[in-house]
Amino acid sequence: MSVNVATGEQLEKFKIFDVKDVSQLAPGLQLTNTTGRNNTTTLRGVTFDPDQGTAPAVQLYLNEIPADAQTAFTAMYDVQQIEVLRGPQGLLRGLSAPAGSITIATRKPNFDKIEGYMQATGTDRHAYNVQGGVSLPFSDSFAIRVAGLVDGNRLNQVRDVNLGGQHSQSRTESGRITLGWKPSSDFTAYLNYQYLHADNRQFQQVIGSGNTPFGTYRSVFGIPSVFMPPAFGGGPFATDTSVVSGPALGVSDYGAVQEGAFRNQNETHIVNLQFDYDLGPATLSFVGAHQFSKLKINRDLDAANAIPNYIQTSNVVTPYKVDTAELRLTSDNEEGLGWGVGAFYSKQTGTTVVNQDNSIFQYAVAPNALVNPPCGLVGGAAAGCTGNFAPYTLPNQLPLSVLVTVPVDSETWSFNGNLRYKTGPLTIQGGLRYSIMRKVQTTQQSLSGIFNTPPAEIIPAALQRTRNTPITGGATINYAFSPDLNAYIAYGHSFRQGSTKVAGPAVVSDDLIRTNPEKTDSFEFGLKGSLIDRKLNYTVAAFYQKLDGFLSRFTNIYWSSPTNPGQTTGGFDFNYNGDAKVKGIEASLDARPTRDWDLSISAAYTHARWSNALLPCNDYAGTGTPNTTGTPAVTGTGNVSYCNSSDKLANTPDFSLNANTELRFPMDKVTPFVRALMTYTPSYNWWQSQYRFKDREMVNLFLGVRSNDDKWELDLFAKNLLNQKRITNISLGEVTTNASVYGTYDSGYSSVNVTNPREFGATLNFKW
Repeated sequence: MSVNVATGEQLEKFKIFDVKDVSQLAPGLQLTNTTGRNNTTTLRGVTFDPDQGTAPAVQLYLNEIPADAQTAFTAMYDVQQIEVLRGPQGLLRGLSAPAGSITIATRKPNFDKIEGYMQATGTDRHAYNVQGGVSLPFSDSFAIRVAGLVDGNRLNQVRDVNLGGQHSQSRTESGRITLGWKPSSDFTAYLNYQYLHADNRQFQQVIGSGNTPFGTYRSVFGIPSVFMPPAFGGGPFATDTSVVSGPALGVSDYGAVQEGAFRNQNETHIVNLQFDYDLGPATLSFVGAHQFSKLKINRDLDAANAIPNYIQTSNVVTPYKVDTAELRLTSDNEEGLGWGVGAFYSKQTGTTVVNQDNSIFQYAVAPNALVNPPCGLVGGAAAGCTGNFAPYTLPNQLPLSVLVTVPVDSETWSFNGNLRYKTGPLTIQGGLRYSIMRKVQTTQQSLSGIFNTPPAEIIPAALQRTRNTPITGGATINYAFSPDLNAYIAYGHSFRQGSTKVAGPAVVSDDLIRTNPEKTDSFEFGLKGSLIDRKLNYTVAAFYQKLDGFLSRFTNIYWSSPTNPGQTTGGFDFNYNGDAKVKGIEASLDARPTRDWDLSISAAYTHARWSNALLPCNDYAGTGTPNTTGTPAVTGTGNVSYCNSSDKLANTPDFSLNANTELRFPMDKVTPFVRALMTYTPSYNWWQSQYRFKDREMVNLFLGVRSNDDKWELDLFAKNLLNQKRITNISLGEVTTNASVYGTYDSGYSSVNVTNPREFGATLNFKW
C-alpha cells in the first residue's frame, strides 16, 4: 500500500512540534486547525470536520488504539514514528476509514541501557518548546520510560485590536510514563499512562474595512420604533457613525476585532495496554485503552464584531470517556498459507452541555416618541410626520439563553478474518470485517430569559437511534519482480455510519437532521523500487475511488423556519450526503547522491470532486451558486438553499509537492550541516467561499552543527523563510450576525486564516 513514514529523528530534525506539520513530509495530506480547536485532516482530497459527529475520513491511531485528533494532535513529543497510510483502511486494525489512517507510535522503554534526550527550542515569535524522555532499565525484564513536554506559542500570531492588542496564546503541558515488561523472549507488554493539559486562546483573524452597523429608526404613530421596523412603516434609517465594528485591517495586520475570547481547554488522561505473546505457530496480540477527556470551550460567537459592545457567549463543556479493546491472533509463517483473526470493541459515553446566549435585538426606542403627537395612521413617510430618532443601542437587547444537553452513547463491535498466501515473489492477501454499530443521539433544549421553557427533546424519536451492520475489507496482490522492484494492486471497501444533528434549529426537514451512511470502493495500482545500488528509491501509485453518499459538513448556512419563513435565528452547520469520485497519482523519490547529501521529493495530484451533488449552501441572490449577495434569504421551498456541485470535496489544491534535503560537511569532531524543507501549493479556487487562493512556497531553512557521535546538536532555523502571508481559508463574503428579529448586521469583515509570518529560532538537543 501507499505509506509515508516520518521517524522521530525526522520530527526532531525539522522542528515538527505540531502533528499538523507532518503534512510537510507527506504530499496530498493536509492537517489544519482554523480555530485553535477543530483539527481537520484531509488526505487524497477527502476531508473531515471533527464537529460533524461521524467517524473520521482519516482514522487516527495512538499506540495502535483509535484516538481523536483533538487530543493526539495537541502534544507531539518522544515519538518513535508516524505512518500515513493511504486509501481505505480498517481491515487489519480498528475502525473503517475511507481515505486512510495516521498511526502515531511513542517511544518504548529500552531494556538494555539507560538512554534519553532533552531538547529546548525558542523563537522570536514568543514560542518555546521543551521536551525530553529517558529510559530506565531496572533489569532485562522490566524497564520504564518517562517523557514530558512544555510548549507555548502565539498560535496564529493574531492580536485583537478591540482587546488592547492581546495576542492569541497557547500553553500545553503533557507527561507520559511507560512500563515495559518482558518476562521471556515470547512475551512483551507495555503499560502507558499519558496526561495532557492544553489551554488555547485563539482570536479569529479578519480582513476588511469594518462597518458602522448601528443606526437610528424613526418612530411612527407615536409608537416606539422598537415595534415598527421599516417594513411595517418605520421611518428612514440613519447610520450612527459613532459606533464601529473596528478599524480597516489587511492580511499583513494579523488583526482580530472580537470583544470576547475563544478559549479551548483540554484535560485528558489516557491509559494504554499492549502485549504480544508468541505461541509458536501464531502470535496473540492485544491493545486496549481507556481515555477520559474534559473539553471546555468559551467562545464569543460574534467573532467579527457585527454588533459592537455585545459578546454573544457560548460555553460548552464536553466530558467523555472512550473504552477500546482489540484482540488479534496471527499466524507466524511467512511462506505458504497464513491467516489472522481479530475482534474489536469500542464504546464512548459522556454528556455535552452547551449554554449559549441567543439574545434578541429590536430597533431603538425613540425617547420622546410617546410624547410627540402621533403622525396619524398613514405611515411614517406621510407629509408633515415629525417622528423621532434614537440610537440602536444595547438597552434594546432582549435576553435569551439556550441550554442544550447532548448525551453521547455509541458502541461498535467488529470481527475480522484474513488470509495470506505467499509463494516466491507472489503474495495475495485479503479479508473481511463485520461490524455492529449502535448509536443513540438525542438533544434536550430549554430557554430562559424573555422566554422560559422546560427541557424538551428536539430530535424526532424516529431519528434518534442508528444501527448498522456493514461488511468491509479488501484484497491486495503483490509481485516482486526483483529485490529492487515490487508491483501491487489493491481493492478496498469502507463504510461510515451516518449521524443525527445534535444542535441547531429544532424544526427542519429530516434530511438536515440525519444523514445516510457512506460507502466507499477504491482501486489502486503501485510500483516500489530502487536503483543505483539502492542510492535511489522511488514509489508511484495511481488510484480511483467512488464514494456513495460522502459525508461532509457545511458551515454557517442560512436557514428559515417553515412556520415563519421571514424569521431566522442565525446560521448553522449541517451535515449532508452527496456522491463523489476521487482519482489521482502520487510519487516519491528518495536519494543519497553522496554519503553526505540526502534528498527527498514527493508529489501528489488528486482530482476529488462531487458528482453533481445537491448540497446545502448560501444562495441569497438565487443564482444556484454560493453567494451572500443581498438580503439573507432561502432559495427554493426548503429550510436552506441547495446548490448543485461537481466541484472540490475539500479546500485543498489538486496538486502538492514536498521536498527536503540535508547537506553535511564532516570534520574531525563535529559535522556542520544545512537542512531545508519546502512545500509547494499552486493557486486554486474554492467554490464554497468563491475565492481563489494564491500559490504558496513555504520554505524552512536550518543551519547547525552536531557532534560526530550524535550526542548533541545545535541549530538555527527560519520557518517561512520567504515570509509569505497567504490566505488559506476565508469566509463567503463578509461575516454577518443574525441576532436580531428584524435585519442582519454586517461586520464589514471577512474571517480568514493566514500562514504564520517568518519565524526565527534556535534548538539545542542532547542525547545520552
